[in-house]
Amino acid sequence: MKRALITGASGGIGFEVAERLSQLDYQLTLVARNEQNLKAVQKLLGSGHDILVADLTNKEDLQKVSEHLSENKYDVLVNNAGTGLYGEFTKLPLDEQLSIMNLNMDALVTLSHAYLQNATSGDALINIGSLLAHSSFPGGAVYAGTKSFVANFSESLWYEFKNKGVFVAGFNPGAADSDFHRNAGKNTHAFPKFVVSNVGDVADELVAALKKRQKPRIVQGFKNRLMMFGFKFLSRKMAVNIMGMISPGISH
Repeated sequence: MKRALITGASGGIGFEVAERLSQLDYQLTLVARNEQNLKAVQKLLGSGHDILVADLTNKEDLQKVSEHLSENKYDVLVNNAGTGLYGEFTKLPLDEQLSIMNLNMDALVTLSHAYLQNATSGDALINIGSLLAHSSFPGGAVYAGTKSFVANFSESLWYEFKNKGVFVAGFNPGAADSDFHRNAGKNTHAFPKFVVSNVGDVADELVAALKKRQKPRIVQGFKNRLMMFGFKFLSRKMAVNIMGMISPGISH
């Protein structure tokens, strides 16, 4: 039986991916900071799955998960845990923005390093980025910056490990109807309808990409890929202006 570890597995994309991998007979280890929510997901998925309660912004908890990855063999690691905050840069608390960087980059790099130390041919690492990895985002500057890091970091690792048979990819969804946006201070109603994806569709595409193992950078959703294609014909200034106009983090 194949094994997968998923961070941020108590809701949103992480939960949906966990549900689909369990249906493919993966034995899962679910990581999140809320024990009650994790136990609810564990019960929903059925027997045979484990939970690991950890706040990945906490050094001791991060070390615990890192050591777990070093000591246990997994076929797949999905680095899904991440957070963001909407608002203008100087109006948001600096410590909260640094915490975003800690979770979205430092924790992801730490767990990737622990996993890839023992990865063998056939294994896979999926790092969850964002469509905003490929576009500036006024009103979410730090979040967009962290996801640009994830995209480029993942592509570099893809090259380093492709000849070893280990698949690494950055998976980049657009705005999805999950609790992420509410946690970031807004909800998906703040976005134009045409940019919002169903979280189940996002998970379906991630699992399909995991099966195909073709590309190091995956932009989820036809409409998101179409938008990125269209941006190629605009100046960078025009593209940033468009993103600023649709951003819920900017006062219009």
